[in-house]
Amino acid sequence: MSRTISASELSEHNTVSSLWIAIDGGVYDFTEFAPTHPGGLAVLLQNAGKDGSSAYNAVHSPSLLKSVLPASKNVGRLSSPPPPSSPSSSTSTPSKPRLSTLISVNDFRLAAHTFLPPKTLAFISSAATDCHTHRRNSTAYADITLRPRVLVDVSAPISLATTILGQPVASPIFVSPTSLGKTVHPDGELEIARACKELGGVAQIVSTSASFSVADVVQAALDHPSPAGDDNNNSNPAAVPVFLQLYVDKHAPNTEALLRSLTTPDANSNSNSPKIKGVFLTVDAPVPGKREADERVPPPPPLPSPSTTTTTPPPNLTTTPMATQATPAPDTHGSALGRLMASYISPSLTWQFTLLWLRSLLPPSVPLVVKGIQTAADAERAVQAGADGLVVSNHGGRSLDTAPASVLVLLELQRCCPGVLERVEVFVEGGVGRGTDVFKALCLGARGVGVGRGVLYGLGYGREGVKRVIEILNDELVTTMKMCGVTRLDELHPGLLNTRAIDHLVPDSISEEHPYAKWRRSNL
Repeated sequence: MSRTISASELSEHNTVSSLWIAIDGGVYDFTEFAPTHPGGLAVLLQNAGKDGSSAYNAVHSPSLLKSVLPASKNVGRLSSPPPPSSPSSSTSTPSKPRLSTLISVNDFRLAAHTFLPPKTLAFISSAATDCHTHRRNSTAYADITLRPRVLVDVSAPISLATTILGQPVASPIFVSPTSLGKTVHPDGELEIARACKELGGVAQIVSTSASFSVADVVQAALDHPSPAGDDNNNSNPAAVPVFLQLYVDKHAPNTEALLRSLTTPDANSNSNSPKIKGVFLTVDAPVPGKREADERVPPPPPLPSPSTTTTTPPPNLTTTPMATQATPAPDTHGSALGRLMASYISPSLTWQFTLLWLRSLLPPSVPLVVKGIQTAADAERAVQAGADGLVVSNHGGRSLDTAPASVLVLLELQRCCPGVLERVEVFVEGGVGRGTDVFKALCLGARGVGVGRGVLYGLGYGREGVKRVIEILNDELVTTMKMCGVTRLDELHPGLLNTRAIDHLVPDSISEEHPYAKWRRSNL
């Protein structure tokens, strides 16, 4: 039976040598864990000897404590938890538009500005420096025009069902990995998984920087009821393929432990399958991009403020590293969440080592996909290095501004290394806001098309909002297909597009040399 701890006794343990924090009525000893906390020591000291429930629950799932602390560190129950603080009467909440009034993905973006906190909005919507790549991700799609075919019988119903890396899915649209979903909705990525299941099985890629562990997301999808009338697969109806988006940890054993925990069958489960259906290795963010909109908006006062000093994460960490951190305090560069919370990410990945190392950690049945391809040359390298798939992506314009728009890179693959599209599955994300965008990407050879920001905006309405965002895109895709005279996904082809408005922006050679400027080694 756990002992009762008074607020007075708790307050005595407020130093590095004895650091206790109360969370949701339980009192936990963080003394041994504190020096290796991924978010730094300062945030724990700020809450030492106090009730840290509000700060913890703002960004973390309840199960994370069990992932990072052994049961022996739960030293008791707080005798009299402080009453919850009442909201200020002077605070007015803007009117939140009804879900039924939102009929486009852009409607969700505009609606989010009426109810999401400023810091959450800045984190989701921000992009690198002047946001050129972020804008061009969208405008490049608009510059591609359609070439409709008429007098074609399109009365037959269209099925969007396909496969992604061998996994059956209800649509070629998948949920791109996004960070810190709990800042948008209390159930964050869990609610996204539930929506994916209700949609009949939409693929979800869960980020290493998610608010919940990947195992929790997988379990949420398994536990959620299948949609009424689902008959896709009676033995496993409306399965949600969950993939891991991996940021490699500077402390390699943490990555090894994470992959081992997600690919080793659960002894308590009847299934021998790994929890995840594949690993998407992120390679386009070796360092955080400068997202000025996010830098400018400080975190809200109720959240704690960790040190930005890089620390070695705890050994055998099997949850998502950023999910164990609290919202950081600004430094001299600003307040961007992604930058301040990503100190654990390794900048030392190489073609020579990384893919071989990760492949050695994964069962043969778990594909390894390279996410962040931005040139044809790197697409070739990835395939030669053993990648099972590629994601053409520039991190939603959040990493390096003036990098090429994603659809331009897809065209570059078609022009310079078309064999890559035949040898592995190629996916694309970035700038997708309409079903016509999805249609164009599929015509150019993409196997699947990812949506990130739109899903987060929808998450503000819970799983019903996430469902509505994807349903809108699915409906628009079906309409576009019929307008262009096709009724099956395998009928989509580049001839349905006119890309001449942007063809001059597509490199015509896989060579990494500039077509005319000569390299002269600088003496600087």
